[in-house]
Amino acid sequence: MNNNLLERITHNPDICHGKPCIRGLRYPVEFILELLSSGMTTEEILLDYDDLETEDIQAVLLFAARISQIKSIHKIAS
Repeated sequence: MNNNLLERITHNPDICHGKPCIRGLRYPVEFILELLSSGMTTEEILLDYDDLETEDIQAVLLFAARISQIKSIHKIAS
C-alpha cells in the first residue's frame, strides 16, 4: 500500500473541528466512510463531489485500516 496516500489526510483545528479531513477540504474521513458504508461506490461519490479524486477515497480507506490496527482501546469514562 502506498503510504503517500496518507498525506492526503490532514488535521487542522480550524477545519471540521480538527477531525481528519481530505486535503484540507471540508470532507471528514468519517463522512466518506459513512457514504461508502451506505452502499455508495467510489464512482458515485466522485460524481457527487467534484473536488474529490479516486486517490482521496483510497486514502480514506487506508487511514481507516491504519486506525483499526490500534493494539488496544482503554475506556476513559462510563
